[in-house]
Amino acid sequence: MKEDDDMTTRAEQMAKTHQAILDTARELFLKNGYAATSTRDIANAIGITQPALYHHFKDKEVIFLAVITTVGAEIKAGIEEIQARTDWSPLEQLTEVSLLLTHKHPADVFTLIHSSFKALKRDHIRELGGIFATDYVKPIQAVFEQPAMQLHAGVTPQMAASFYITSLSPLFNTFHRIGDPHADERTRVQTLLKMILYGVAVEPDAQ
Repeated sequence: MKEDDDMTTRAEQMAKTHQAILDTARELFLKNGYAATSTRDIANAIGITQPALYHHFKDKEVIFLAVITTVGAEIKAGIEEIQARTDWSPLEQLTEVSLLLTHKHPADVFTLIHSSFKALKRDHIRELGGIFATDYVKPIQAVFEQPAMQLHAGVTPQMAASFYITSLSPLFNTFHRIGDPHADERTRVQTLLKMILYGVAVEPDAQ
């Protein structure tokens, strides 16, 4: 009986450590990026040794993929909930999507994922690219596919989604914020979104 209890305790401790690795890695990867986060950083933050960490995960790449898989699923579910709010205008929907992205990602999501490609194995790059396409690009593209989102001629929802994602950098840092620095978060987000959606100048023949 005691042996069974000991095995249960060990299994519970293993599961607890496994989750602690994922939680800590998520915090460090999303804040500092892939290259600037080491398995030693993760292990030290938890208070375990690197060999103990490798008992749970083969290497840093596997941990990173597990983290992005989890976060990506959260992003996808969140965007789908926002898209279901058909009573919201396109600007309101994209405001909520932008807030979702910045609250889940302390740093620029596009840079985080694509900057890791140079350090990952080819099959992991393919897997990570698939996650980015499925959980980020396609749900955002679906927002731009809605009838209320009246895109310019020649602009496809895919083009609009890609442009939107790569234009969010000012929301992830204070170095080159757009708009009134004293405005609240939602106002700053909408200032940038209006520039993304409607541009910064009027075409000469439209005046």
